Amino acid sequence: MKLSETAEKAIAAYGGIGLWRNAVSVETVVSAAGLAFTLKRRPAFDHAVMTMDAHRPFCRFTPIGRDPDITGVLDGGDVRLETAQGQVISERRSVRDYFKAGRRLFWWDDLDMSYFANYASWNYFTLPALLLREDIEWREPEPGRLCAVFPAHIPTHSREQQFRFDRNTGLLIQHDYTADIISPLATAANVVRQHSENADGLVYPSERVVTPRSFRGNPLRKPVLIHLQIHDYRVKRK
Repeated sequence: MKLSETAEKAIAAYGGIGLWRNAVSVETVVSAAGLAFTLKRRPAFDHAVMTMDAHRPFCRFTPIGRDPDITGVLDGGDVRLETAQGQVISERRSVRDYFKAGRRLFWWDDLDMSYFANYASWNYFTLPALLLREDIEWREPEPGRLCAVFPAHIPTHSREQQFRFDRNTGLLIQHDYTADIISPLATAANVVRQHSENADGLVYPSERVVTPRSFRGNPLRKPVLIHLQIHDYRVKRK
């Protein structure tokens, strides 16, 4: 697989190709709030703990709702809720099929949120690994901009997405997509406001703001759909 110049620079900026080819898992601590939570009648996340596989869509999110001991788990296209002891409380297979109509237009339960929060976070936090995947069609229409077409077996916001990187540093600036499970009109700009460095010296996006996107592709100032803060970020390798 031949990487584009922008992809090579981005991977180097976030730890290097050796780290991400040998990465096993990613661990993060996140807080998130915004209009998207309010519209779906969901509580905000406050220092929730996430662990995810670096190379397949498997992710655990604790707590996923109001009960601090309940974990939402994404496993491919399926989700489940587990207790702190690992007991499965409930599960839902092929969960994306449930978002087409009905009460999910107005509110989400813990399983719904387990799907959205886990797949979105897995996409955001494993981005350097995504750039190495051959099942995602990557192209670079211009320096600093990558367009991606995701296969159906990867849970993600929308099949077609766009990533903008700083041409000098390789760091992510903006991620554009449509949140299909919310609405085909939910075009969003996910803007990275800040990068930080963890105790191991690894650079990561530590603050993101998601707002609607204009027809020209620019992020609107309001409303803030999601304000995401990453308090800690670690990558474990083989």
